[in-house]
Amino acid sequence: MTVSLAASALSVFVITVLILRILIPKLISLKMGQKILEIGPRWHKSKEGTPTMGGVSFIAAVTAVLAVYAVIRLCLGTALTELLPMIFTYMLALLNGLIGVFDDYVKLRHRQNEGLKPYQKLALQLIAAVLYLVAMGSFGFIGTSLLLPFFNVRVELGFFYYIFCTVFIMGIVNSANLTDGIDGLVSSVTIVIMIFFAVCSYRTGDGHLAAFSGGIIGACAGFLVYNFHPARVFMGDTGSLFLGGACVGAAFMMDNPLIIALAGLIFIIEALSDIIQVFVYKLTHKRVFKMAPIHHHFEKSGWGEVKIVAVFSAFTLICCAAAALSLFI
Repeated sequence: MTVSLAASALSVFVITVLILRILIPKLISLKMGQKILEIGPRWHKSKEGTPTMGGVSFIAAVTAVLAVYAVIRLCLGTALTELLPMIFTYMLALLNGLIGVFDDYVKLRHRQNEGLKPYQKLALQLIAAVLYLVAMGSFGFIGTSLLLPFFNVRVELGFFYYIFCTVFIMGIVNSANLTDGIDGLVSSVTIVIMIFFAVCSYRTGDGHLAAFSGGIIGACAGFLVYNFHPARVFMGDTGSLFLGGACVGAAFMMDNPLIIALAGLIFIIEALSDIIQVFVYKLTHKRVFKMAPIHHHFEKSGWGEVKIVAVFSAFTLICCAAAALSLFI
């Protein structure tokens, strides 16, 4: 298991770095630069033109490494059914990444920061989530009950489980997307979350979860080489939607979806800050935060991007520790 985790992480890290060395100049030559919204922080305008869609680098790296891992495991006698949870979860992440590709492409084609219409993006994400749940449920990898963190009891939901989890998956994926607003933030937070799942893989004895977690850790670490402040490339929706799908999918691999709500609480806080800001402003024409999502609030309060990444990552580490504790109660 340790070999699978380390080999997956190191391989994806190296491949991601190598791809980006080639990809970044190519993206620049194709003029695939990020447009910055006028309503965003004024100092972000200096980032306009930074190449985006860099997420394709680590998606390609993860795809290659997990494919090799699966072939090796099959050659060593592992039954295909044992690999299916990892394969299905990878497909959930990939489908969301492809939605991000379309979204980023539309933005670049029209030279604006608005891509697919919200209903178009949600419809595609709905299809991806439903396909994932049906696949996992059909093979018996998930049931219809939810494990409640800290209480160690399952609540039977029946068919409503699929409705709840469809919305839940879409919510986490889009929350991760909202978190990708400053250099290195979503990558750093995701590394902490996936380290948590890697630790969990030892408790459950799931080597495939270890390999998957290692791959995502390597992907984010490799991307940070070029995305840490000041960023030389952005992952775009291509990368953030992929990472959101990977994080929530890892929780389903444990048949414990709600654990990501605790380990990835920062994603939910980011989304809630945006929802609260819009809702309150429409009612009162007053703002709760200086700017939403909440990482922009801290920016406008004078925090530097590196400080925000460090604090949010530390907060995520505490959340992951609490999530780990919930598994032992």
